[in-house]
Amino acid sequence: MVARLQGHILTPDGFVAGALEHEAGRITAIRGAPVADARAVRDGTRDIVLPGFIDLHVHGGGGHDVMDGAEAALAVARRHAAHGTTSMLATTMTAPLEEVQAALAALAPLVREGATRAPGSARWLGIHLEGPYLNPQRLGAQPAFARRATLAEVRALHALAPIRVITLAPEVEGHLPIIGALRDAGFLVQVGHSNGSYEDGVAALEAGAAGFTHVFNAMSPLHQRAPGMVGAALAHAQYAELIADLVTVHAGAARVALRAIPGLYCVSDATAAAGMPDGEYHLGHGAGAQRVHKCLGAVRLADGTLAGSALTLDKALRNLVNIGLDLAEASRRTSTMAAQYLGLHDRGRLAAGAKSDLVVLDRDLHLRGVFVEGEFVEPDTTGA
Repeated sequence: MVARLQGHILTPDGFVAGALEHEAGRITAIRGAPVADARAVRDGTRDIVLPGFIDLHVHGGGGHDVMDGAEAALAVARRHAAHGTTSMLATTMTAPLEEVQAALAALAPLVREGATRAPGSARWLGIHLEGPYLNPQRLGAQPAFARRATLAEVRALHALAPIRVITLAPEVEGHLPIIGALRDAGFLVQVGHSNGSYEDGVAALEAGAAGFTHVFNAMSPLHQRAPGMVGAALAHAQYAELIADLVTVHAGAARVALRAIPGLYCVSDATAAAGMPDGEYHLGHGAGAQRVHKCLGAVRLADGTLAGSALTLDKALRNLVNIGLDLAEASRRTSTMAAQYLGLHDRGRLAAGAKSDLVVLDRDLHLRGVFVEGEFVEPDTTGA
């Protein structure tokens, strides 16, 4: 049965005032007249329809962590769907290898291609292996179980559950030589949790690295005589993640990255605290678990170290607009560019044939409705 939405609809060619039709999880038609003045999009007379958000770095939400297994991951997917995220990657923590293996085995039925999506939940697109191939000097909130990567070990983990993105520190012995092989095997390798130099970052890109994990955070900083990994990202990256909560990264630094990196896309790096009130939560599982505290919009370890975030991507969209991006550009940074990075052609855009993954917003950019592959999901309007 054909469903129809009316409003200001963001297409690849810009906003149109008209109607979007979708059926059986796909957009079938978009009809309308171009909106000549972008300011009219938020005039309050029509709903605003954007592509659903795509989050490539999610640890948890709603009080749950994906390392806890399938039941917890389902709860995470439901909480983020209620905030407009329609597809995402389940992101691991650094942990003993057997705990990473157990987490991937538990997540596999949810994240494999063609897996049945639970009602009311976002679509899991696979795994982002953020740990354990990190530099022990740049762990951030990751526990001290970093280890060196090998191609054989990554392939064995991939056999448990499909890995799409791998974060590693290229300066760690043995990492730079395997980046090309990982790329050729189909993985997107990201530089992150790295204490490497600017030159290490450039070498990683030349070897086949595709992007940078939460740029600015857990990497060697920019200095005019030692540009560090941040300098390599700003000078050379095509793609990188940005945590756009305006706490983890200052608004001014965010604007620098937005100006410098063409394919910069927003991630939440959300912990179990996302969508929850202030209080104590956990990050990771078992020996790799950390206790974290949500307060005043930030998530921290007991010593004050930032530990992921409590961000959801509906808030990220509003933050980007509040620091000066126009709405179409903010939408690209919270959806389209992440889809392009993963090589997805039917998500992150509203066009005939694309998945009917979309969000409906009011003039203040608060959610009025969410559709995941055509299924209506009631948005969370509590403000948590």
